[in-house]
Amino acid sequence: MSEVDGSAPEPAAVPGVATVHGTGVRREALYFALRNRKLVGGLAVVVAFLLAAIVGPWFVTEDPLTYVGPPAAGPSGSYWLGTTTFGQDVWAQFLYGLRATFFVGSVAALIAGVIGMVVGFTAGYRGGLVDEVLNMITNVVLVLPVLAVLMIIAAYLEVRSIEVQAVIIGLFSWPWVARAVRAQTLSLRSREFVDLARLSGLPVRRIIFREIAPNMASYLFMVFILLFGGSVLFAATLDFIGLGPTDGISLGLMLNHAKQWSAMNLGLWWWFIPPGLGITVIVGSLYIMNVGLDEVFNPKLREM
Repeated sequence: MSEVDGSAPEPAAVPGVATVHGTGVRREALYFALRNRKLVGGLAVVVAFLLAAIVGPWFVTEDPLTYVGPPAAGPSGSYWLGTTTFGQDVWAQFLYGLRATFFVGSVAALIAGVIGMVVGFTAGYRGGLVDEVLNMITNVVLVLPVLAVLMIIAAYLEVRSIEVQAVIIGLFSWPWVARAVRAQTLSLRSREFVDLARLSGLPVRRIIFREIAPNMASYLFMVFILLFGGSVLFAATLDFIGLGPTDGISLGLMLNHAKQWSAMNLGLWWWFIPPGLGITVIVGSLYIMNVGLDEVFNPKLREM
C-alpha cells in the first residue's frame, strides 16, 4: 500500500460464514506474519525504542535540561552519550526525546485516522450531495501546503507544547486517509452482506462500523502506521527549524540545539548523531513493517 495511490489488498467478506471464515483469515494472517522477516524485524526495533521511551526516563534522576556535568564531555561510564556544551546529559535528553516522539506520533496519527475514517466512511457510504461536499472539503485541505501551514501556526503560538504540536499535525494529516477510505467504502457498500444489513433495518452507523469497517481492519492498521511515521517526520522537521515545543525536549529539538550551538563544527558527534539516527531508525522500521504487512495481507506478495 502507498500513501499516494491509496492501494490496498482487496478486503474479504463472505456473508453467512463470517465467524468461521474470519477466524481462518486471522489464523492465516498470524501464520504469515510470524514468518515475515520485515514485519517481525521492524516491529522488534519499534518495540525496543518504545520500551526505552516508556521505561528509560524512570531511571534518569536529573531533568534532561539541567546542567549536571562537565561541558562537551564525550561518552563515558558516567554519561553514556556524553554532555552538551552546557553540561546537559545527552542520554537523558535522548530518552525523554523518544517519549515525546512516540507521543506526538501516536496522538497525531489517532486524530488524523479518526477524522479521515469518519469523513471517508460517511462520504463513501452516503454518496450524492454528502459525498460531493465532503470530497470538496477533503480536496481543499489536501492541496494546502501542510508544512507551510504548520510552520505559520507554530510561529504564531506564544506557548508551544508537545500536546499542541500533536493536535496541529493530526488536524492537517487526514485528507489522504479520507480519500483512501472513501474508495474502499465505495467498493464495499455494494456487496451483498451490506445490502442484507441495510434491508434488515440496521442504522447507517452500525452498518459502517459492524459490516464495512471490519473488512478494512488490516488496511486501516497499515494506514495508522503510515500516519505515525509521517507525524514523526513532521514533528522532527518543525523542531529542527525551531518551531517545536518551547517547554520540553524531543529528538528534533536535540538536533536543533546541536545545530544552534555548532556541535558539528566542534566535533560533538554524540550530540547530533543519536537523535538523527533514532528518528531515521524508527521511521524506517515503521515503513518496513508496512511493507511486511502488505505482504502478509496480500496473498500475491507472500513468501511461502
